[in-house]
Amino acid sequence: MDGTAPQLGVHWDGAVNAWRIAGDVYRMGRHEWVTEVGWRQMYDDGVRTVIDLRASGERRQRDTDPEVPDDVKARIDVVHCPTEDPGHSHFGELFGPYLKDPAQYGDYVRLFAGKIAAVFKAIAAAPGKVVIHCSAGRDRSGVIALMLQRLAGIGDDEILRGYELAARGINERHRTHGAPHAHDPYLSGEEFEAWLEHKRAGVRTFLGSLDVESFLARNGVTDAEVTAIRAKLR
Repeated sequence: MDGTAPQLGVHWDGAVNAWRIAGDVYRMGRHEWVTEVGWRQMYDDGVRTVIDLRASGERRQRDTDPEVPDDVKARIDVVHCPTEDPGHSHFGELFGPYLKDPAQYGDYVRLFAGKIAAVFKAIAAAPGKVVIHCSAGRDRSGVIALMLQRLAGIGDDEILRGYELAARGINERHRTHGAPHAHDPYLSGEEFEAWLEHKRAGVRTFLGSLDVESFLARNGVTDAEVTAIRAKLR
């Protein structure tokens, strides 16, 4: 691979912060934001699997979410594969209320190695194109996206750009719809750019410590599964 990949925005109706990671693998915010039209567009684009990285307590329909007929959703397999256990005794001291800083990614991957590996197994087994998502489409999906892009041989500058696009995407959502948490507000202008530069530094540190193939091998992802994942990333 040539070390670069286009970070293409994806236009499925209702999808928030939706981007191609590489090849046939995509990322976005919560799938409940996608409208019936958007689910049909995903299917028409070849998506057959959505992998939901959220904890069980987050997986719920909100009053403001669009109604989508069950038969429309049923054509795409939604796989629940949480990356974390929010009830873990060390969760709060390491990550606060939730993962929101790339400087925490290294600890996150170490603490939840088995769960992270299970996501890669799910990607390997998934038919068709795959969408991974968390809540905002920034950090939990960002951890997986960074690891997938490194596995695909994509260069660090392009990986950083992917994080930046996701950070800008959810910040814009906060501008138009309001931020759901006081500790993760909408930021504008120079304040956002300073925040983003700090986050980029965390991404660089994480990438500097990252050996995805060794991590996957240590945590039970087989060579055949890695080969299947790479095929999806081409």
